[in-house]
Amino acid sequence: MLQEIDLPVPTAPRRSLVSIEVLAFVVGAASLGAEIAAARLMAPWFGASTIVWANTIATVLVALSVGYFVGGRLADRDPTPAGLSKVVLVAAVLLAIVPFVAGPFLRISVDALDSVSAGAFVGSLVGVLVLIAVPVMLLGAVAPYAVRLSVTTVEEAGRVAGRLYAISTLGSLAGVFLAALVLVPFAGTRRTFLCFAVALALVAALGLGRRWVIVMPLVLASLIAIPVGTLKATGGGKVIWERETEYQYARVVQDPSGERRLELNEGQAVHSVYTPGQWLTGNYWDEMLVLPFAAQPTRAPRSVAILGNAAGTTARAYGHFFPGTRVDGVEIDGELSTVGRELFDLRGPDLHLHTADARPFLRQAKRRWDVIIVDAYRQPYIPFYLSTTEFFSLVRKRLNPGGTVIVNVGHPEKSDRLEKVLSATMSRVFKTVLRDPSQQVNTMLVGTSAPASATVLAAAAGPDGALPPLLRATAQATVSRLAPRLRGGRVYTDDVAPVEWLIDASIVQVAADGGR
Repeated sequence: MLQEIDLPVPTAPRRSLVSIEVLAFVVGAASLGAEIAAARLMAPWFGASTIVWANTIATVLVALSVGYFVGGRLADRDPTPAGLSKVVLVAAVLLAIVPFVAGPFLRISVDALDSVSAGAFVGSLVGVLVLIAVPVMLLGAVAPYAVRLSVTTVEEAGRVAGRLYAISTLGSLAGVFLAALVLVPFAGTRRTFLCFAVALALVAALGLGRRWVIVMPLVLASLIAIPVGTLKATGGGKVIWERETEYQYARVVQDPSGERRLELNEGQAVHSVYTPGQWLTGNYWDEMLVLPFAAQPTRAPRSVAILGNAAGTTARAYGHFFPGTRVDGVEIDGELSTVGRELFDLRGPDLHLHTADARPFLRQAKRRWDVIIVDAYRQPYIPFYLSTTEFFSLVRKRLNPGGTVIVNVGHPEKSDRLEKVLSATMSRVFKTVLRDPSQQVNTMLVGTSAPASATVLAAAAGPDGALPPLLRATAQATVSRLAPRLRGGRVYTDDVAPVEWLIDASIVQVAADGGR
């Protein structure tokens, strides 16, 4: 005959059980909230690709798994509410440290990884492991610890464990939406970590005595009041505006000469430039003004859509050189359009700004354009859904007959892998695809169903051509570079478009070739 065996844990009072349930909810929220904030923390340095998300999710899952194992052993060693609270308190402190060490650590890491040309996979994996693996592991230890303290008899073990895991999962759900919809957009990534750290410290302090209830949460909460400050070095110039937007870290740097640059994320890529009284930049933005004439040499475009308008360098120039052209500037990050108006003289006679993602904007559009410009990079990657046959088929539907699409292909220096892929993909949709290698890390691709060539552009740049005189020198330089597309390259579709792996492989290849 089997005899009932009681677990060697004293019956916990109802108040303690409620405290453990509250703690489980908050820990669940902090675990997944920290995951959202961590991916956000990685984005300025390594992008927000599926690779970065995969590393973040994988690290969190592994850390939680290790935490479950460690938590079970700790619970058997010290089965008291105070022991559980100490684990949560240590996790709170480590989570609060993350936003203060992340900047210097990631900056050093990026420099070190750049020296060996490691891509986003290695970089983001190292970053997320160092920054959040340990605090998340400690949060994972809470689940078995809470079950150990709450179960008093074998008969109720399943019911108690199920209830605690359900509460923790509901907390995780709350943490995801709280981080993504409230804290990150309105408080910022750094304060998101601190808010979850304060919440953890508060529930942990409840199990450690009265003096902890006030002191520890107050200490962590005081960190929230510390100004965010400049997150990155400028490399010359003065930061006159900076913000962590819904999508990225953005800043405007002004040089002593008066030139302003919009820098996003890691600060190594400039997305818009502005010099008072000037409209040409001497960079790839100028090519977007003249390349449409390679397909239509007799008149200026009547309408242009710019997908990835940023602060409006190209849109502003179109308004100046072609005042009769309708310009639709599409930018997913509305903060960039705002700073464009305020600091980059973003205006024009027929300028229309839209805050929208590029492909949904095209899908929902009721009009067509003569020219569609695609300049929607989040360094160092182009969004995969803007590199497929389905996307370029949509672009063709939104072009007027004989219209032109211009794609800015950003790529590692001396690497043409991405250019070949996009060229091959565009050629499935457009009769003519031309290339203009205007910069060492930027190649412009031109796609059209009309005849197009350097010869046609040369006619537009001649004395009797349709190009404004101030653009003719730019056009003539473009004529000398404009050529048929490179052959080779895989055709990308919505189903298979491994842009991130392609870029990472290109970086490694360039590094290997450079070492020979």
